[in-house]
Amino acid sequence: MKKIICLFILCFSLLNTNIFAKNNLMILKLTYGDVEIELYPDKAPNHVKRFQELSDTGKYDGVVFHRVIDGFMAQSGDVKFGNSNSPDFNLSMAGTGGSDLPNLKAEFSDIAHTRGVLSAARSADPNSANSQFFICFDSAPHLDRQYSAFGKVIKGMEFIDMIKKGDPNSGTVPNPDKIISLRSK
Repeated sequence: MKKIICLFILCFSLLNTNIFAKNNLMILKLTYGDVEIELYPDKAPNHVKRFQELSDTGKYDGVVFHRVIDGFMAQSGDVKFGNSNSPDFNLSMAGTGGSDLPNLKAEFSDIAHTRGVLSAARSADPNSANSQFFICFDSAPHLDRQYSAFGKVIKGMEFIDMIKKGDPNSGTVPNPDKIISLRSK
């Protein structure tokens, strides 16, 4: 009987760990393929929670990558002006909006801004992140401890590399790629 109870506890623990692990994985569907992102709730719990909330309610579906700089990063997430499915869509305003939710306080950590890192976009105010995010193409150490990194691409970075690049200086993309969907795995 004792062995059965121990076996049950072991199986439940493994199952429970697997369930929680899946909660921190996201699937970003792009025209080019699916991208798997691992989130870091232990490093930036509020940013992860916001990202999952906006993702799982479909707010990122149809949102364009409005600022893409080759060798640096691809920025998206303006759910107000950057959503190509919305009547408020305005490509010239994309990057200036956010969600209806309050801004987030910075959650700086020891996560380095290396290739594939997902981080919160913001204005000059460190506590102004809302819905926008970026994914690094290459290492950007000047962003470390200045921006709230909260995840990393673990599969499909080759599809991120295929996102249309913008102007080398401003990153503005005239006919940008968009997020098809973004959901928890």
